[in-house]
Amino acid sequence: MSNNNRNINNIYYIFITAHLIFWTFIPSITNHNLPLDTIEALAWGSNLDWGFNKHPPMSAFFSEVFFQIFGSQDWIYYLLSQIFVLTSFYYVFKFSKEFFNNDLLGLISVLLIEAIYFYNFTTPEFNVNVCQLPFWSLTVYFSWKIYNSKEVRFTDCFLVGLFAAFGFLSKYLFIYLLASIDLLFVYLIFIKKDRKFDFKYLITLEVFLIVLVPHLIWLNNNEFITITYGLARTGLEQSSLIDHIKFPLIFLIKQVGLLIPFLILVWLLIKKIKFKFDLKDKRLLFLLAINILPILLMFLTSVVTGSKIRTMWMTPFYLFFGTLFIYVFQSQINIKKLKPFMIGFIFLFFLSPILYAYVSISKDDKRTDYPGKEIAIKTQYAWDQQFKSKINVVYGNEWNAGNLSYHLKSRPVWEGIVDREKLDRLKDYMCLDNVCVGSK
Repeated sequence: MSNNNRNINNIYYIFITAHLIFWTFIPSITNHNLPLDTIEALAWGSNLDWGFNKHPPMSAFFSEVFFQIFGSQDWIYYLLSQIFVLTSFYYVFKFSKEFFNNDLLGLISVLLIEAIYFYNFTTPEFNVNVCQLPFWSLTVYFSWKIYNSKEVRFTDCFLVGLFAAFGFLSKYLFIYLLASIDLLFVYLIFIKKDRKFDFKYLITLEVFLIVLVPHLIWLNNNEFITITYGLARTGLEQSSLIDHIKFPLIFLIKQVGLLIPFLILVWLLIKKIKFKFDLKDKRLLFLLAINILPILLMFLTSVVTGSKIRTMWMTPFYLFFGTLFIYVFQSQINIKKLKPFMIGFIFLFFLSPILYAYVSISKDDKRTDYPGKEIAIKTQYAWDQQFKSKINVVYGNEWNAGNLSYHLKSRPVWEGIVDREKLDRLKDYMCLDNVCVGSK
């Protein structure tokens, strides 16, 4: 490794270390309570299953693993979220370095996406969107190895199937990436006929389906509740004709808006915008398939169904945007004149956590201001006045009951909404403000 490449790798590690420290430390000291989605994941994790009423199981699984090791320490779950973010960054960096055969361009590809809202301000909340990130980057990385290799390797196909399944088990919208990659391969094999079909490709599908089997069985046994919930979130049932125009336009406007800081950094990097698209360029074709095609498919979903696409659903879709823009404008980047870009990057890098801290401290009506720990102490005190048994079950919504499950030392299992029949089967129980705790 040359000294120059070693220096670039050092800069990368300084960057991810600073990101890790800022986005773990700042929410830990400015938030009074964990965010909603993290509490939900912990509630589900206390009663771990192959799926839940809103989402598949991966975010709950990882939350529960960390709870079993570290318990109810808030900073741990901010750290968990950053581990997922930085794992995705690592594979974006690794992919980009190999793609360009240039460590500096690989580094810039990662630094660019740090300016995107999804990879800074929203990262403290570990949820299904963040949970997808490492699996999205890993699926792309090993798909690229298959795409770029003369000989298809069993290992690469196996890993694509495995990480694709983990991504799908994080959130079903992962299917947009998988559909885009599959469309690319179908186009090259059956339409353009630029590459031959290899039966090793079927390994990917086999592994994917085998990993999904337990969840698919759970889905069938639970009347496909997660799919019903997802469709309800789109507002599909209430959509009107105008929604087929309104919601896609809103979707596009929001995408451009959230990319403004990213585009500013791109402008600081290249100054003059000139580019040519050569769709015969197989490398460009791959980048378009993993970056633009998933967004286009999401847009078309909104056009065809008239459904509302929520902004946070797009969290993993922009991971490789830095790589795409660097490739398109590569000839216009003067690597000897990176000072304006670095100044802009450093400004945005520090601005985002400062704004997060300001919002967290200045506003006192957020979910993260909820007195979860204090309510758990009062609940435990009221319980101890009446019963000698241990609280081992809690009923109510994921937020209120989930907070009790997380904060109570006995770590009661969350078992869904309050149910009279279930309460009657308990040895002891006590209800406060639509939340019930009990002992079996």
